[in-house]
Amino acid sequence: MEGVDTLVLIKGLALAAWLALLFVLERLRPMVLRPDGDRGRAGLSRLARNGGLWLANTALSPLVVVPVSVWAAGLTTWRPEAWSGGWAIAVDVLILDAWIYWWHRANHEIAFLWRFHEVHHLDRFLDTTSAVRFHFGEVLLGAAVRLPVIVALDIPWASILVFETLVLVSALFHHSNLRLPPRLERALARVVVTPSIHWVHHHRVRRDTDSNYATVLSIWDPLFGSRSRTARWPAMPIGVEGREERGLLGLFARPFEAEPQAAGGGSEPLGRPDGSA
Repeated sequence: MEGVDTLVLIKGLALAAWLALLFVLERLRPMVLRPDGDRGRAGLSRLARNGGLWLANTALSPLVVVPVSVWAAGLTTWRPEAWSGGWAIAVDVLILDAWIYWWHRANHEIAFLWRFHEVHHLDRFLDTTSAVRFHFGEVLLGAAVRLPVIVALDIPWASILVFETLVLVSALFHHSNLRLPPRLERALARVVVTPSIHWVHHHRVRRDTDSNYATVLSIWDPLFGSRSRTARWPAMPIGVEGREERGLLGLFARPFEAEPQAAGGGSEPLGRPDGSA
C-alpha cells in the first residue's frame, strides 16, 4: 500500500492546490456577487460547515474508500494485456463517468439516497467549497455501489485514481463562482461540465434540481434527456425547495430524521422574479 499511499498523497496535494487557486480566483473575479447571507460571520459559518463535512470525508478516504477500491481493483485479473495503457484508461474513465451520471441521478430519484444527497444541495450559495460538501453516508454508499463495476470490468487502480482526480478537478471547477469569458465557457460546455451547467442543477426549483447530472463530460444529460433548458442568471436562487440550511450537526443528522424530504426537493414555488423558471 506504500505506493498507493504516495499516489493518494500526491493527488491530495494537487487537488488542494487547485482548490486554493479557484478559491482565490472566484473572489477576484466572481460570476455572482456574494449575498448578504454569505458575508462576514455568516460567510465564515458557511465555510466552517462545508469544511467540517469535507474533513469527515477526508478522514474516511484513507480508512475506508481507498483500501476498498484497491481491494476491488485487484480482486479479478481477467483483463487481457492488450487492454492496457493510456487508451484503456481513457475507456475506463468514460465508463466510470457514465456510471457516476446514473449514480448521481439515482441520488435524486430514490428517496433513501436523497436523504444523504440533500445535504449537498442545502447550501444556499455555490463556490469551490460546495464541491467537497457531502454527507459521509453518501461517500460510503458511493464507494460501495461502484465496487461491482470495478470488479466486473477488472478496472485497475490507475484508472480509478485518474478518474477520481478528474471528478474532483471537475467538481471544484463547476461548483466555483468563477466568471469565465462567455465564449470560453460555451466552448468548454460542449465537452465538460461548466459552472453555467451545474449551477442550474443547484437551482432552488425541483425540475432544475432534477436535471444536469453529469460530472466530468457534458454529453450524458443531452444523451439521456436530462439536460435542463434553464439558463443560469446572476440572481438564481440556490438550494432545495421548501428547505433551509442547517448547522453542521444538523447536516450530519439530516439523513437519519424520521421524516426526510422526498427525493428531488419540496414544493416551494421559487423561480425567477416573474415566476418562471
